[in-house]
Amino acid sequence: MNETAFVDPAGTWNKRFEGSGYVFGTEPNEYLRSHAGRLRPGGRVLCVADGEGRNSVWLARRGMSVDAFDIAAVGVDKARRLAAAAGVNVHYEVADCDGWRWPVATYDAIVAIFVQFADPAMRERLFARIVAALAPGGMLVLQGYTPQQLEFRTGGPPILSHLYTAEMLRAAFGALEIVELREYVAELGEGSHHVGRSALAGMLARKP
Repeated sequence: MNETAFVDPAGTWNKRFEGSGYVFGTEPNEYLRSHAGRLRPGGRVLCVADGEGRNSVWLARRGMSVDAFDIAAVGVDKARRLAAAAGVNVHYEVADCDGWRWPVATYDAIVAIFVQFADPAMRERLFARIVAALAPGGMLVLQGYTPQQLEFRTGGPPILSHLYTAEMLRAAFGALEIVELREYVAELGEGSHHVGRSALAGMLARKP
């Protein structure tokens, strides 16, 4: 993938999701799973750029009221099928991060897992909208790749400006109380596209 890979993000992700399999699997992201106990039971949750639905469906199965959106209609259709197979209801929409209608002070939790198609300008807008959409006391669960991932090449865009550092996240989410923020290396096994040794940033933060 090169610097122009996200000129047509909807087309890129629709093509990636067009097969019958689930590109990142159907199990939730491990960082999200490890912090799920921090989320209020029965709370209202937003999954940003949720892809084929692995995280939103898992949260709905845990009793959360879940909204989710993704730019790729193909991915959202597969997410709806995954939710139906699991017997849960998730409110899905096809939208990008700029076009989705962001409510204010609404969500008990927002989940943003590997939302790394965003260039720095879009990322700034996205992060500001996430902060605004959290209700007081709401939790943000975020994971992404760090620049060291360029060495591992086991997932994510090989575009330095799209990757996260702890310093960047701390500055971007200065309005939140940082509960955990760390950079670390771990083995991922998420479908066929996040596999192997990976350089990660994980953040759990709370809105005062």
